[in-house]
Amino acid sequence: MADPPGCCRPCATCLLCLYSCQWITAKKEKRRGLRTTKCDCSWFFFLFCVFLFTLVWLYIAIIILNDFHNFNEFIFKQQKLWLDWSLVLLIATAVLITYSAALLVSPRMMMCTTLTALCCLMQVLLIITALVVAAAFTGLGIKWAEEWRSARISLQATGPFLHIGIVGGMTLLAWPLASVIYRTHSTGLKVFLLLAYSAVMIALYLAPLGITSPCIMEENQLPPKPALVGHRGAPMVSNSTCTALRVPGAVQGWRIADGVPFLMHDEKLTRTTNVQTVFPERATLNSTAFNWTDLQQLNAGSWFLERRPFPSVQSLSHSDRMQATRQKIPSLEQVLDAAKETNISIMFDLRPENHSDYQSFVNATLEVILQSGIPLQQVLWLPDGFREQVKQQVPGVQQIYGRKRLQDEKEPLLHVNLPYQDMSSEEIKQYRQDNISVNLYVVNQPWLFSVLWCSGVSSVTTNACQVLKEMKRPIWLLPSSTYLMIWIVVDCVSFLMILWAFLLMK
Repeated sequence: MADPPGCCRPCATCLLCLYSCQWITAKKEKRRGLRTTKCDCSWFFFLFCVFLFTLVWLYIAIIILNDFHNFNEFIFKQQKLWLDWSLVLLIATAVLITYSAALLVSPRMMMCTTLTALCCLMQVLLIITALVVAAAFTGLGIKWAEEWRSARISLQATGPFLHIGIVGGMTLLAWPLASVIYRTHSTGLKVFLLLAYSAVMIALYLAPLGITSPCIMEENQLPPKPALVGHRGAPMVSNSTCTALRVPGAVQGWRIADGVPFLMHDEKLTRTTNVQTVFPERATLNSTAFNWTDLQQLNAGSWFLERRPFPSVQSLSHSDRMQATRQKIPSLEQVLDAAKETNISIMFDLRPENHSDYQSFVNATLEVILQSGIPLQQVLWLPDGFREQVKQQVPGVQQIYGRKRLQDEKEPLLHVNLPYQDMSSEEIKQYRQDNISVNLYVVNQPWLFSVLWCSGVSSVTTNACQVLKEMKRPIWLLPSSTYLMIWIVVDCVSFLMILWAFLLMK
């Protein structure tokens, strides 16, 4: 019986060696009847691309965990369903990459020459995997485009290590490539493969010239550790801003009810209080539609224990849990008293900015600040509305600007507060040289904190004070001479292994 039509013996060698855990020579391949078709070659190429595609998505998924609490809140506002969707993301990504990796190790299971119901099912699932990952990338680009900037920043932390990994992977590829080149009869294909592979490896060997990271520096050049500012009062420590003010608290979202400034990040009360139980007919109203007496009837702490927005909730002590169950919506006066008692600074917004009576909100807030007796240098004023009035009435308050400095700035900026994606390492270093304090938000992951630490940022706003305060130094710090030595050694070892592969497979 004639052999089935095949696409090429080298392709069969490459495919079947993965399945059988050994390289199969052309004679053994023919004797065993192990042949591949052009369809098999196409599916294997598609599988390899899907695996790389999924691997890149895994990297992105790990990076966006820093900001995933925002996504959880977005889903809650849309669907009124609270869940830690980061777990769903990681589990789904792990399933997809495990499936594509398993097929890559055993490609014969989906070869067209063994067309069975199981084979067809695996091919369909592989297509679904590609579509799901493509949809994830598309959704990220449409709804959360700023995360692409986060991914670029992450390369400053992972770039040197990704380079070593990619060089290692491409070096291992030399063995099957050498087998294909020696077994093919097409001179044109041989030349193309050699030139393409050589070009890629030369680019990889020279890639460190374009890799920049602020953490490539001498130990004695490391800037001081950035101060930690608790985002919304450090919610991973406690749901109560007053309880969590053991660290500087960047308290967002002051609102006004009956002339009383109170703390509320969301416009509505449904996520962080039991308003649906106490005032079910008014639950969908904005928080400013309630008077202060009504607001004090609400419980603002039990949700934290029930929904567990952060894993650290489980580590709360019994006394902290009991205090959470009794937590009310705090007023500005209460928070200022707590800040004065613990001698920390407090930064906040005043919302809603577009309210028709916003000036009266500013006046009421300033009145409470002055009556509290807190040292004015502990108050960091972020709202832009009526800023000049604030400067005149309480000149001791520190002015924080939510923008970069302008070229024709009339008054020099001393403090800026920006998203971490909005400032490059070079800008941070320049601001530091010009004695401008830079606070970046929201920084939760140690890798991101390390990059900003090495860049010289003054402080970061974080949900994870209890994690970042334990860091004594950045995750990694390499002197430039050490990095240069690693680069040379990796490239030389890779080059020698590639030469060995081509000599061995000849």
